[in-house]
Amino acid sequence: MSTETLLKTPLHALHIELGARMVPFAGYDMPVQYPLGVMKEHLHTREQAGLFDVSHMGQIRLTGAGAGAAKALETLVPVDIIDLPVGMQRYAMFTNEQGGILDDLMVANLGNDELFLVVNAACKDQDLAHLRQHIGDQCTIEPLFEERALLALQGPAAVSVLARLAPEVKHMTFMQFAPTRLLGVDCYVSRSGYTGEDGFEISVPAANAEALARSLLAETEVQAIGLGARDSLRLEAGLCLYGHDMNTETTPIEASLLWAISKARRADGARAGGFPGADAIFTQQQTGVSRKRVGLLPQERTPVREGAEIVDEHGTVIGSVCSGGFGPSLGGPLAMGYLDSAFIALDTEVSALVRGKKVPLRVSKMPFVPQRYYRG
Repeated sequence: MSTETLLKTPLHALHIELGARMVPFAGYDMPVQYPLGVMKEHLHTREQAGLFDVSHMGQIRLTGAGAGAAKALETLVPVDIIDLPVGMQRYAMFTNEQGGILDDLMVANLGNDELFLVVNAACKDQDLAHLRQHIGDQCTIEPLFEERALLALQGPAAVSVLARLAPEVKHMTFMQFAPTRLLGVDCYVSRSGYTGEDGFEISVPAANAEALARSLLAETEVQAIGLGARDSLRLEAGLCLYGHDMNTETTPIEASLLWAISKARRADGARAGGFPGADAIFTQQQTGVSRKRVGLLPQERTPVREGAEIVDEHGTVIGSVCSGGFGPSLGGPLAMGYLDSAFIALDTEVSALVRGKKVPLRVSKMPFVPQRYYRG
């Protein structure tokens, strides 16, 4: 895809001004790194605060009457939406009839039967079509792709920085979601993110995004951070990236995401099933799966990358790497992969094939570095 045909976020000119190296990502021209470099950007986010442009992601508003929107959305996700408290958000997944994952998303309850969704950039058009096809007659579905930008302010200093603009954010806890005025503009702020750090995601009208970004970047603790460090941060936190660590051929059980299936929606729950692929997922939960996503720590300095085959001591292929790279905070290489279930126990020793050479791996717990979400 030529750069002329790539979409641009409202912060595109600012990225160029800041010296970003731009790359195509999910149809957008996006900053992969700034002059600081991926390693320093990663460590700065862990130590102070990083500002990420995630405006390529899709924001969608659902509205209904009574509990119409929540009830409708519950038919598409294995998550408790009806009892999601006002002012909270929850991680969810769209599933297909085989139990595969169509996309993962965040769902927030704004009250008055209004839900706010954030879906992945590469999936947002198909997600919108999926919503319209299945629940378009039950609630109003409003894409906000052009109207709103999305910024993520992540790291231990994020709260003190954002509190200078809106003191009330200090009292928010992990996964809270609230309408908040920033620089005189109505925004939505959630205390969440995809780095494993404390931080916030800020939905702001597109026309006001650059002014807000400049204001945050003017604070001494804040640096602009690109997609490169975003990837290494989420990998250290053991977090899935759609299209890499899960897809339509992967179920939540295989992806080690059982925790994301709400108890009320499980086989023995108050509102069991009722979402696509429920029977397949419940069967897997009872009988087990042949493969599962696990953490992997290379026992040499050689990073192992996505797609590398994983073999046992006899050289038999038993899985593959879905995400891999170097963890700056960890101080070494790390990976996630899918392994045959006989090999998923912690500390099991396997190997990855990198350019024909065996690199020893050890099955590891995740996250690789401690998560520091603020739970109050």
